Amino acid sequence: MAEHTSSSITIEAAPADVMGVIADFARYPDWTGEVKEAEVLATDDAGRAEQVRLVMDAGAIKDDQTLKYTWTGPDEVSWTLVKSQMLRSLDGSYLLRPAGTGTEVTYSLTVDVKIPMLGMIKRKAEKVIIDRALAGLKKRVESGTAHSAGD
Repeated sequence: MAEHTSSSITIEAAPADVMGVIADFARYPDWTGEVKEAEVLATDDAGRAEQVRLVMDAGAIKDDQTLKYTWTGPDEVSWTLVKSQMLRSLDGSYLLRPAGTGTEVTYSLTVDVKIPMLGMIKRKAEKVIIDRALAGLKKRVESGTAHSAGD
């Protein structure tokens, strides 16, 4: 059974500004580190991404994967794996909560790889991916280089 890994960070910006960066898949290669390419394959009625193809290079895990996104209100997005070369499953989410003058962002991730991998190594890889993504998100949002989805 897969165990999930999660971590939180506080970003000095409004939840809507943080979610704007999370929802801007085209710019993921600019700030995530692991994502080398991102292509939105399908959108919902509100124009938000429903299926996204990502080309990943996370050191030990290099992959071309398609994820299905579910948007729950303005403060939560989750995703599940549609197809992948390396992964059996991948479930993740961002949950945003107001925190003082900023936003607490919690990133949860559960990954199951097709190749055998010790649980301890897999959880360490999940933690590295999460921490890098949160740090990149914080830097991207707080630097003011983010653009609204309408740009």
